[in-house]
Amino acid sequence: MIASLSLILLCQLTGEVMVRGLGLPMPGPVVGLIILLLLLLARDRFAMLARGPLQGDGVEGASRGLLAHLSLLFIPAGVGVVQKLDLLAEHGVAILLILAVSVVITLLVTVATFLVASRLMTRGQETP
Repeated sequence: MIASLSLILLCQLTGEVMVRGLGLPMPGPVVGLIILLLLLLARDRFAMLARGPLQGDGVEGASRGLLAHLSLLFIPAGVGVVQKLDLLAEHGVAILLILAVSVVITLLVTVATFLVASRLMTRGQETP
């Protein structure tokens, strides 16, 4: 479990180093997740890579353990919000408006993506 967790964190660190080193306009953990995904896909394709933390369901088990305690990771964010209550009081209406607009936009984009994917899937099924 420790080796698998170390691999997950190493992928995140590698992603962060790549983003900062190359000046990429995306978060380092996203690049790290892509690296981890590529590692897992390579492990499933090439049996010689299934060693150490990649052996069996090691990474998957460590991920499940992290997800089981995911709510603990929100505690620092909550403390940060409480520390900035003066900013919330000053800009609260603007923050609520921006949150409401972003939720509506996210829902609309999600629906549009679902409709496009649904049409593409039905179009693919009609072709004999």
